[in-house]
Amino acid sequence: MYAVVGLIGAIVAIWQIYVYLDQKAANVSHTPMIVAIIAAIVALVCGGLFLSGRVNKSDEIHITE
Repeated sequence: MYAVVGLIGAIVAIWQIYVYLDQKAANVSHTPMIVAIIAAIVALVCGGLFLSGRVNKSDEIHITE
């Protein structure tokens, strides 16, 4: 689930950055850039949670190793 939400967040962030850069010459609002930053943060958090859940939890790690 985290992978799907992270992927969607990354796609939305890229799309909103494109929209912002396309509108920048017309002096339109900064809303797409704010949405892009929020979507990028969501993508990073979900990606980190996805990768942290992939750690092999069946093997024990000993201090002496």
